Amino acid sequence: MMDNFTPARSPDEARFKDELVAAGIPDHLHDWLGEFGIGALVVKMGIRFLEMSPERTVATMPVEGNTQVAGILHGGAHVVLAETLGSFAAGMHAGTGRQALGIEVSATHHRAIAAGTVTGTCTAIHLGRTLATHEIVMTDEQGRRLSTARITNLIRDISA
Repeated sequence: MMDNFTPARSPDEARFKDELVAAGIPDHLHDWLGEFGIGALVVKMGIRFLEMSPERTVATMPVEGNTQVAGILHGGAHVVLAETLGSFAAGMHAGTGRQALGIEVSATHHRAIAAGTVTGTCTAIHLGRTLATHEIVMTDEQGRRLSTARITNLIRDISA
């Protein structure tokens, strides 16, 4: 028996459950992400979530495997981490039956990093009915700011 509150289960859900657990996604968000997973790029980049809410989302990402030719963390990797955090936070804010779509992202790089782990901390600037804007600060293991990003997501109803 199905109701309007229980998400449909798909054959892929078991595969995505392992992916969600490995990425640190809290159990209470598995229904939301269980049908789609976290995305192949998030998996490839090694992003692991530590906190998840619309107001504050935190994740880590290894430098190793995400470097550019000079041996430092690729600027695009900073942006992937930022957009991942901001989009997930906006998606949680959007809620059931709605979706968040990134419409603008920008980043300023302050300091290079060649080894270790980067932590991204995403903080809500504005959580509205149709727009959500977040600031994401990436730091190294000593807490030094590596980059600052901002993302704005459009929030809309999912069309059937």
